Amino acid sequence: MVFFELFAHNPTILRIPAGQTLFREGDADGGLMYVLSAGNADIVIGNRVVEHLQHGGIVGELGLVSPGPRSATVLAISDCEFVAIDEARFQFLIQNTPFFAMQVMRVMAERLRATDRLMPVVEEV
Repeated sequence: MVFFELFAHNPTILRIPAGQTLFREGDADGGLMYVLSAGNADIVIGNRVVEHLQHGGIVGELGLVSPGPRSATVLAISDCEFVAIDEARFQFLIQNTPFFAMQVMRVMAERLRATDRLMPVVEEV
């Protein structure tokens, strides 16, 4: 099964016009994860693009795993459609589709590594 097919029948679609944000760094509404179903978007941390999202890309997964303020901004580069995944749907997917859980963990691990590469090296004194 293709990763994106897991969300094909989810009715909650958000349409975000080019130039608008899905959410902003620091926003407190971390209770939803999103899958990009159409368009292209950028993940931005502190005015720096850290990832380009394409069809099937996920964002907001951290907020479902560990609730808290959003850690990045998601900016629509073209007109976008995002499928919203709430906690109940997320729990259902990770319990019933091990492939989904592995994909979410891979995304989180890759983003952690990418963020580590962006951090300045601090020399010991």
